[in-house]
Amino acid sequence: MTNTRTAKTRRMVGISILTALVVVLSLLSLVVKVGPFNITMTLVPIVIGAALYGTRASAWLGGVFGFVVVITCVTNVDAGGGILWNVSPILTFLVCMVKGIAAGLCAGLVYGAVSKKSVSGGVLSAAIVSPVVNTGLFLAALIFLFESTLVEWAGAAGKDVVTYILTVLVGINFIIELVLNLVLSSVIVRLIKYRQKGVM
Repeated sequence: MTNTRTAKTRRMVGISILTALVVVLSLLSLVVKVGPFNITMTLVPIVIGAALYGTRASAWLGGVFGFVVVITCVTNVDAGGGILWNVSPILTFLVCMVKGIAAGLCAGLVYGAVSKKSVSGGVLSAAIVSPVVNTGLFLAALIFLFESTLVEWAGAAGKDVVTYILTVLVGINFIIELVLNLVLSSVIVRLIKYRQKGVM
C-alpha cells in the first residue's frame, strides 16, 4: 500500500513539474522566433511525459500546451493566432486544443507501441511524431478551415499558397522543432533509466 501511494505521489509530482514546464516553455517560445512564427519548445516535455507517465499524461500535457496557445491567441500575443481568433474564436479554440492534445496522445501511443522492443526507438519515434502531428493538424486547419486567411498571408508574402506553406509555415520552424526533439531524445532516455532505478 505504501509503495503504491509513493508511486502515485511521484507520478503526480512528475506530471505537475512537466505541466509547469509546458507553461513556461510555451511562454518562452513567444520570444524565440524564426521569421514571423514562434519555435514550439513545449513538445519536449510532452514527449518526456509520454515516456515516463504514459498516454494519458502526454495527452494532458498536450492539452495544457493547447490552452496556453489559446490564451496567446485571445490576448493577441501571438499575432498570427490573434488573426485566426478574430476570424473564428470557436474554430481557433478547437484547433489549438485538438492539435495539442493529439500531439501528446500520438506521442504516448507511439512510445507505448515501439518501446516494447526498444526504449530508445520509442523515444525517437515519439519525438518525431509529436511535432509532425502538431504542425500537420495546424496546416490542415489552415487549409480547410481558414483558407481565405491562408491565401491572404501567402499574398502578403508575395508567394503562392503551396510555396508559402513549405517555406514559411513549415520550413525552418518545423525543422528546428524536430531537431530539438531528436537532440533531446537521448536526455529523455536517461530520464527513463533513472525512473526504472526508482530515482523518479
